Amino acid sequence: MASSPSGLHAAFHRIWRRRGPAAWLLLPVSLLFGLLTGLRRRLYRAGLLRAERLPVPVLVVGNIFVGGTGKTPLTIWLAQRLRAAGFHPGVVSRGYGASLDGPRLVSADASPDEVGDEPLLIARHAGCPMAVGPARAAAGRALLAAHPDVDLLLLDDGLQHYALARDLEIILFDGRGAGNGWLLPAGPLREPLSRRRDVTVVNGGAAPGMPADAFGMELRGEWAVQLAPPHGRMRLSALAARAPALKIAAAAGIGNPERYFAMLEGQGLRFERMPLPDHYAFDDNPFGGSSADVILITEKDAVKCRHSDALRNDARLWFVPVEAVIDAALADYIVEKLRGFPTDRHPGLPDLQTPAGL
Repeated sequence: MASSPSGLHAAFHRIWRRRGPAAWLLLPVSLLFGLLTGLRRRLYRAGLLRAERLPVPVLVVGNIFVGGTGKTPLTIWLAQRLRAAGFHPGVVSRGYGASLDGPRLVSADASPDEVGDEPLLIARHAGCPMAVGPARAAAGRALLAAHPDVDLLLLDDGLQHYALARDLEIILFDGRGAGNGWLLPAGPLREPLSRRRDVTVVNGGAAPGMPADAFGMELRGEWAVQLAPPHGRMRLSALAARAPALKIAAAAGIGNPERYFAMLEGQGLRFERMPLPDHYAFDDNPFGGSSADVILITEKDAVKCRHSDALRNDARLWFVPVEAVIDAALADYIVEKLRGFPTDRHPGLPDLQTPAGL
């Protein structure tokens, strides 16, 4: 049976829901954290810490709520929409979980140990070049050198990486909103809710404390794909109809497993929950002791399961691809913003004043 996320992790998430006694006890540490992070931002703003500016526009997709909010599907959606608008985007990411000592280009057939699980998903679905590395500016330079036609960069999960200058910032929240609204560790926020941004997106409907002009986003998954050959496909609604004759489990090694479970329940499925820590490595087999007939996993987890002999041939494993469903007005807004950027930062940059409309 899979192990649940640590009790400490779950305890903090309970604390962060409200401003209760435990949160008040941690508040002095949060105030110190806020002073230190605020000082760092001011040092970059004053130029005492250097932020490198690349020769193409940089659009950051990030969050201030610690953990997963759905940045990978949003990044994929943006890359696809910007390509449809006539741009040639590239994506840069940290490559969390990979062993990296410098920038590395990402190919769709790379190993998650080499580049990370989320970058592999982006590379396979976004249809654009991608690079990873702990220094995002260096990764961006490597990407531009290898792909000189790239005319803008999407920075996946780099909101607090101030060493790379950015032109647009998108902050993504989910249904948890801002929690109790306090900074770590008394609350779930890396930066204050009042932090400036160009766009706010909320994944999963209305959330407390979100601005009125926030764009809505939903993650939808209607199909399950079998991990083992012959890689069959099955509608989740059809699986739900067969559920009385099957024992179903669902596992998720993402930042907010409950969001994945709620999506499956929305398709009429009932199952045993198997939450896993975010970026779970699958060095062991968490399903070895499960008696389930069908185990639904996320596509992010499937990326790593494919590299395990024990898991990639387990016929019980089916992954559920999801896609972001977002108001097209968000892409229109981003394109409109891009129209105002100078065209002399990169000699190969097309005229951003008149990109093809969506």
